[in-house]
Amino acid sequence: MAYLITFTCYGTHLQGHAAGSVDRDHRAYGVPFAQPSPRREAASRNQMRAPAYRMGESSREIVLAAIQQHCALRNWTLLAAHVRSTHVHFVVRAEESAERILNQVKAYASRALNRSGAEAGIQKRWTPHGSTRYLWKPEQVGTAIHYVVREQGEPLAAWEKPDA
Repeated sequence: MAYLITFTCYGTHLQGHAAGSVDRDHRAYGVPFAQPSPRREAASRNQMRAPAYRMGESSREIVLAAIQQHCALRNWTLLAAHVRSTHVHFVVRAEESAERILNQVKAYASRALNRSGAEAGIQKRWTPHGSTRYLWKPEQVGTAIHYVVREQGEPLAAWEKPDA
């Protein structure tokens, strides 16, 4: 078994945004995103308790390295990762729950960014929770790796296991 895990930067994927969003009624596999709603997006923005967070080039590289290091430390098999300016995707094979992996990676990445000193004063980096898609079949794993590495637009901080 493997997982496709995604988490977003705080304030960058608000409910109601123009690209559509995931909410309680639009989060199951195959269900379309919620329709854009400027009113809902404005309400989401008004509830923010900190500025939106976007990662620059050095931060993306730090987060990518942190994901690789933490997976190695835990003996998880990292198959692919892509750190964008507003979100992170990775495919991992592990004997842990996807939710535990998500929480540990976010914490490890935050500590790495804090240690770097490049972003002093950032209070909120990540949105709560994230997406944890279970991949049961080899073709699902291959599709997820392709999505993470090749379907995210121009590569930013991306990595794929050589024999994945």
